[in-house]
Amino acid sequence: MARYAFWNNKGGVGKSFLTFSLACEYAIANEDEDVLVLDLCPQANVTEMFLGGQLQASHTLEALYAEKPRRSVGGYFESRLTSPFIAPLDISEFLIKPHTVNPNIPENLYLLAGDNLLELLSEAIRQASQMSLPSDAWQKVMKWLHDFTRIFTDHSQASDVAVFTDCNPSFSIYTQIGLSGSEYLVVPFTADDSSRRGIENVFALLFGISSSELQGYAKLSFSRRANEDGVDLPKIHTFVSNRVTMYKGRPSSAFQAKSAPIRAVVDKSSKNAKRHFASHKDNEDLFAEMPDYHSVAVVASSEGCPLSRLKSGHHPLDGDVVQVNQSAIDKYTKAIHKLLARL
Repeated sequence: MARYAFWNNKGGVGKSFLTFSLACEYAIANEDEDVLVLDLCPQANVTEMFLGGQLQASHTLEALYAEKPRRSVGGYFESRLTSPFIAPLDISEFLIKPHTVNPNIPENLYLLAGDNLLELLSEAIRQASQMSLPSDAWQKVMKWLHDFTRIFTDHSQASDVAVFTDCNPSFSIYTQIGLSGSEYLVVPFTADDSSRRGIENVFALLFGISSSELQGYAKLSFSRRANEDGVDLPKIHTFVSNRVTMYKGRPSSAFQAKSAPIRAVVDKSSKNAKRHFASHKDNEDLFAEMPDYHSVAVVASSEGCPLSRLKSGHHPLDGDVVQVNQSAIDKYTKAIHKLLARL
């Protein structure tokens, strides 16, 4: 069972669409496996894509939230609060198969839907993790999603299971639970200074690696508690340079210049803390590039359609019509498959 978390401490880097695209294409390419997607964003953006986008997704989500228990990550966490330290035997009442409402999605893909209830539950979850008894309360709470994926895998009849977790940018306790339940970390970014700061925060918040002036605070970090309590943290797998501006088949010089400080941050951290990185031949192998999707991403996410199943031609979108060319679809599908081959 491979478990991948997608996270950057900065929002707006294309994380949710990347999660959606990779999970769909993985499921299409591996029909004998089950694919589980965990949506840990209160905004439920990736959930909306899987449920068909636009109004259809909104109506479906409201129906899921109206069920007893809520058929979402909020419902699952709410159920764990009543018994925080004992894993449930069955999690099927919280899962959905997006294919049943959106035929574009492969039948072997399952979803734990996102939920705005996460923000309201976060303080109660934090309090449960800080209980004096049992002595391993924090450790058990951090493994809530690890429990979920283990139970899902135990009941799966497929040859294998792959898990994709879309994490919220904030380092809230439900983000920590999502990261603790993952084996590898994929960090999408865009070529700008705010992405550089977001990646610096990834190292500081998750692994306690920071610049000298902040090191005193970083040592009080989540990573120290995880190390002391035996909670495994994900290994950094790939930094995905998202929405790359291309020129003659290569990233533009301006884009490369803006990416250089980010690569320098990663290079320094990979040399000083190799234990936090997955195996790579050299630092260049840590990076992958995704070209700017332009209208293809807008249409694919709005219709809830995997890139390889998207049709060229005119697509109605919010009262307008958007033209999508087959060459553009092929270009982005090829880029997604190239990234998928790294996983």
